[in-house]
Formats: sequence, structure tokens, C-alpha cells
Amino acid sequence: MDEDRVEISIANDVHEIADVAARIDEFCEARGIGPMTANAVNVSIDEILTNTIDYGYDDEGPHRIGIAVSRQADALVVEIDDDSRAFDPSGPPPDVDLDVSLEERAVGGLGLFLVHELMDSVNYRRDEGRNVVTLTKSLIETG
Repeated sequence: MDEDRVEISIANDVHEIADVAARIDEFCEARGIGPMTANAVNVSIDEILTNTIDYGYDDEGPHRIGIAVSRQADALVVEIDDDSRAFDPSGPPPDVDLDVSLEERAVGGLGLFLVHELMDSVNYRRDEGRNVVTLTKSLIETG
């Protein structure tokens, strides 16, 4: 197994997301990837997984979701695949008015907005009945 890659498989249960975050933190720490990058990746994975688990399935049955994280040159690449309904999160992020109070804000959209803000790229493809979302986070400091 590639030492610069971790593969995680979870059930479609939001309670498993915390374990994913812990595994990502361990992976990043072992490779000297800073906590801000690890957190950005974890928030993005959490949003994608939560949306998939809460809204993607037409049944209550068990499903598997795969998460693969790899260090590739100067980037962290995350691939999430699932068998839920087709949903492409790669398009332009939803318009979110950050000046509106939480009470006045419409439900939905903030999670995908965050994913697009935190990641350098969000790509999607449908492959043999599975959603495959690829998130990329540069490891090169800017600014």
C-alpha cells in the first residue's frame, strides 16, 4: 500500500464521520501537513459526506462510501465515491449572503460554499452508477 495514501470505507451513517476526521488528522500529521490544511480538508469531507448521507439515498439500507486521501506532489487530493443519487457539487458554489443573520439565512448551500472556499478545486464525475468527487488542496503557502 502506498504510504502517501490512506483509504477509508464507511457506512452511510453520520456517526462515522468523526472517525474519518481522526484518520485524516493522523495522515496529515505523519506527513508534516499543517493543522490548518488538515482542518480545511476535514471540513470539506464532512460537508460532502453529510450531504450524501442525509440527502443522497432513496432507501434506508446500508451503503458504503469510500474516501481516499493522497499526497500528490504539492497537493492533498481527496476522492470520495458513493452509490447515492447523482449529485454534482463541482459547479459554481451557491450564492450565500454572509451578511444575513443565521435566523434570516435560507437553509442549505452554506456547506458547498465552504467546500469551494476551502478547496483549490472540486471536480465530479459519474462512474458506473457512482458519484466520484475529487477535492484538491494545495500544500504550497500563498500570500
